[in-house]
Amino acid sequence: MQFATVQPVLARSDLPVITDEEAAALARTTVNLFRGWELTDAEARTLLGDMAQRTWARWKTGDIGRIDRDLRARMAILMGIHKALRYLFADPARGYAWIRKPNAAFAGRSALDVMLRGEITDLIDLRAYLDAERGAW
Repeated sequence: MQFATVQPVLARSDLPVITDEEAAALARTTVNLFRGWELTDAEARTLLGDMAQRTWARWKTGDIGRIDRDLRARMAILMGIHKALRYLFADPARGYAWIRKPNAAFAGRSALDVMLRGEITDLIDLRAYLDAERGAW
């Protein structure tokens, strides 16, 4: 009996790592993105995994501090969502506005409503939806 050859799964050490410098730049970019999306502080903190109010206040002034792996992942996914919207909408303002518009694909809720459920999987699912919409898969 012959078995199919299975490709090895990437080891954790083979996955790209977001450096501290990249994470700080990503945090600054996330603050700017949230301004474009016109998020409240509470909405922003929820999308960042229930970030503490004081930490978010420091981020808005540019005092980023330490960023753990999960937060780096959330921000990377949020940037992927932003990137997909930039591909889908030639006018950036339309992409920013789309976040709050009711959508039949989400049972009449907005993409922001979906993301505000707070789970990282909600962000991943929205990113996958947008990638599928733009034909990236």
